[in-house]
Amino acid sequence: MAININNLQNASQVKNDKVDQNVQRQQTAVQQNATQQATQQGAAQRQDSVSITPQAKQFTKLQEKANAASGVDQEKVEKIKQAIAEGKYKINVEQLARRIMQFEGDLFNK
Repeated sequence: MAININNLQNASQVKNDKVDQNVQRQQTAVQQNATQQATQQGAAQRQDSVSITPQAKQFTKLQEKANAASGVDQEKVEKIKQAIAEGKYKINVEQLARRIMQFEGDLFNK
């Protein structure tokens, strides 16, 4: 009875190749797992943050005041109304005419 030594060597080679493939798969899985953990740790350590400067806070408050304001100096309006009612309000007709002409000129120049 003859033993085929070539087949024995081929069988052990195939077995060794399968073991090598399994080891490579395991190493690849371990490396991927380590990469994922490193990525997750890096993401956990890096957090975005925002800080608002005191100037920005002050600007926001001023914007809120401006938005709440009517844009009319009510005190000045009341003084003019009172002066008109008392007959003390005087109109400078020359200045009024000059400003009307300036306004009309600005409209045509635009």
